[in-house]
Amino acid sequence: MNKKYIVRLTCEERDELLNVVKKGKTQAYRIKHANILLAIDADGPGWTDEKTAAAYRCNRNTVTNLRQRFVEKGFEAAMNRKKREVPPRERILDGEKEARLIAVACSTPPKGRAKWTLELLADELVALKVVESISGQTVFRTLKKTSLNRI
Repeated sequence: MNKKYIVRLTCEERDELLNVVKKGKTQAYRIKHANILLAIDADGPGWTDEKTAAAYRCNRNTVTNLRQRFVEKGFEAAMNRKKREVPPRERILDGEKEARLIAVACSTPPKGRAKWTLELLADELVALKVVESISGQTVFRTLKKTSLNRI
């Protein structure tokens, strides 16, 4: 069967892949990708996708996708994982809402309180209708990210 994507490694790429495999001091998926690329190299062993998948205990689609990514996007893209285009969850606080949180955190605390707590800040954001609901932990992570040390 004629392959649509034919992997041909340069000497430098082959040397780098061999170093990754020999050292074994990197992520497991990178070592597996290096082994797969070395096996499917048309100027090397030239294994089929099925034989490579069986040898390295992965799905044939993994080999096919790796082959396609190498040809279309290059060596670095093939050696690294595919980046997510969309995060798994929408952010609760975008830039504008973060600014509102910081403004509330910097304001004077409610009557009878010496300072803002995370739960008080979360409740205040809901009361101001900045967000529908938010946890104290989300408030904590946001304030920690902004280096605001008022709590």
